[in-house]
Amino acid sequence: MEKVGDPIRKSNHRYTYGEYCTWGEDERWELIDGVAWDMSPAPDRRHQGISAIIHTSFVVFLKGKPCKSYAAPFDVVLPNSPDQPADEAATVVQPDVLVICDEAKLTEAGCTGAPDLIVEILSPSTTRKDMEIKRDLYEGHSVREYWIVDPGNRFILVYLLGEDGAYREEPELYTVGVKPERPLLESAVLSGFTLDLRELFAG
Repeated sequence: MEKVGDPIRKSNHRYTYGEYCTWGEDERWELIDGVAWDMSPAPDRRHQGISAIIHTSFVVFLKGKPCKSYAAPFDVVLPNSPDQPADEAATVVQPDVLVICDEAKLTEAGCTGAPDLIVEILSPSTTRKDMEIKRDLYEGHSVREYWIVDPGNRFILVYLLGEDGAYREEPELYTVGVKPERPLLESAVLSGFTLDLRELFAG
């Protein structure tokens, strides 16, 4: 049964990345453990603006560094094991923004393996998927830093992977408009990178 904040599922069938690659270019789906989740309609203007600011900030900061930033649509294939062929993988997602520091993971279609940092921007139809399903997914695949951006409430939650391979129980909370404000986000994975939420949410 679908819950509030869930996108539409394609069907109850479980798919692989190989099957996903045969679908039409006009269809946008993500696979999570073989379940296809609809990504339409297209994000609204505010969502796109926030994504552009974060991605551009990463690109500028990473110039001349080995890590690279990419923005959706960009396929991230997450196999269940290192030796599983990509076309047999049951999980492929399209994060809003991501950073990859291992060039060996990059492919012509996107990347295979966990990015170092992922950013998801909430919308009404993806709230539960981003805050629960994807949080658990990214933790299970050892994404070192995961941001959840809430444009409506003007905050960012940052989950950091601990030495035990799990996200710390309490995420870092950065916010503006709520006292006490904490507007300056400092990335743990990208040492020296900061993002000012006052500028991010100014529009």
